This record gives sequence, structure tokens and C-alpha cells, in this order.
Amino acid sequence: MSEVFRAGFVAIVGRPNVGKSTLLNRIIGQKISITSRKAQTTRHRVMGVRTEANAQFVFVDTPGFQTRHGGVMNEAMNRSVRQSLSATEAVLMVVEAGRLGNADKQVLELLPRDRPVLLVANKADQLKDKTAMLEFLKAASEAYAFAEIVPVSAKQGTGIDELLRTLAGYLPEGQPLFGEDDYTDQTERVLAAELIREKLFRLCGEEIPYATAVGIDKFEEEGRFRRIFATILVDRDSQKAIVIGKGGEKLKQISTQARLDMERLFDAKVYLEVWVKVKGGWSDDVRVLKSLGIE
Repeated sequence: MSEVFRAGFVAIVGRPNVGKSTLLNRIIGQKISITSRKAQTTRHRVMGVRTEANAQFVFVDTPGFQTRHGGVMNEAMNRSVRQSLSATEAVLMVVEAGRLGNADKQVLELLPRDRPVLLVANKADQLKDKTAMLEFLKAASEAYAFAEIVPVSAKQGTGIDELLRTLAGYLPEGQPLFGEDDYTDQTERVLAAELIREKLFRLCGEEIPYATAVGIDKFEEEGRFRRIFATILVDRDSQKAIVIGKGGEKLKQISTQARLDMERLFDAKVYLEVWVKVKGGWSDDVRVLKSLGIE
């Protein structure tokens, strides 16, 4: 008798900067969602697929719920999170191990009550005190009726296998939803834009990345060669100067690091050309947001 196969959609939610994208990348084994120490880096729903012998997990990495700031873009991001939750079989609520603050509890209030929510206590390797972990687990259990609580370290990779084994039991029986070799629904075009934006977060100052967006003007594919032309949008001339840097050095650094990541991800040589353009108020312009895939 063959073993039952399970497949389903799983949302990854949490406040900004708890490691949702790092967790997804670790599970999938590919960089499909950008990461940064700065909060609120993910702007799109990013779908990642992991297929095992008896289960297929389709993860949806959502933007962090924005509870403090308004604006057209942040409203669109929160709407994206809610839409993701409505079409999933289970939810992974990611928090930092040892910490369940007011921002986490605000996210809990928005979660659906009609499907299992598993608490993923990320960065568990940083919580050395076992007593503190036990106190945290007790407080978490009292705060919400979690189906399971699983400590992990997305950065180190510990606890991931246990998380998947636990999660599989909450997926419905059924056929695979994607091909065995599929790992994301994101096109190379979208991944290219996100890799450039990741470098903005990693290489620019505290405020600049949030005032930027990346659009792909042209994406040409010729066998194992990609020719990509991209534009970085900024709000003001002063921001443009910072992104370009003295003698164009900062933009060159951003482009080079993004290109190398693209070559690894696409398994192809990449020619990348990046320009910087000033467009004031882009984050409140519905047409611009739609063109960037933020709706």
C-alpha cells in the first residue's frame, strides 16, 4: 500500500524583520525572497515550492504586516497578506524566540481562526537560556491557540526538518500542485528586480532603500545568457546622488553584486545595465505600483 501524499499552500506571516524571507530561502534551498537586516524588505507575495517523497509544500512569503504606517503602497502590502491567508491550508506565524511583543500580537489578531496556525520561534539559537525559552513557550501558548510551536534557526538551518515533518500533517491529501523540479512561481524578470533591490538595502543608508523601487525595462534570454536593463526609481535628486555614489562607484557595486547573484540563480551569464531615475511620489502612484507588481 502506497503512503498518502499531501500537498497544500502555507502562508508565512509575521511582523517585519523576524526572518520570514530567510526561512523561506532556507526551506527552498534557493534565494527567491530578498533578505536584509532592515525591516520591511519584502513587497510582493513570493511563492516557494518544496517537494518531498510524501508531501509538497507551497509556501507564500508575505510582506510583513505594516501596522504603523499608511500610504498606498503599505495598504496594498497589507491587502496582499490578507489575500494570501484566505487561500492557504495552514499558516506559519514567525516570531523571534523569546519575544512576543505588541507588534506580534497585532498580527495574531489578523490571523484566520478557521485554519491551523503554527508558531515558528525563529533565531532559537540566540536564546541560550532554557528557562527563558520555557517561559516564552508558556506565554505564547497563553496568547494564542497555536496548533504547534516549533523552535528553529532559519539562518543556521536547525529545526527545519522538524518543522516540515510537523507541518506535513496539516496539509490535505492530494496530488502535487507543481512539478517536482519547480521551486518558485516568480519569473526570472521579477527575481532580477528583487535581487537589485536587495543590494540597495544592503549597500545604501538607512532611509534610501525604502524610497526606491526597481523596474525591469528589458529582459532578453538567449540560451544560457541573459541581457537585462533595469531602472531604480527614487523620490528625489539627493537620493539619486546617493545611489549612484561618487564617480558611480555605489551603483557599480549594486549592479555587480546583483549580477553575480543572478548568474548563480539563473545558471547563466548575465549582462546587466542599471539606471537611476527620479520620480517623486512613486510609492503613492497606483499606476507605478501596478507596473512594479505591487497591487
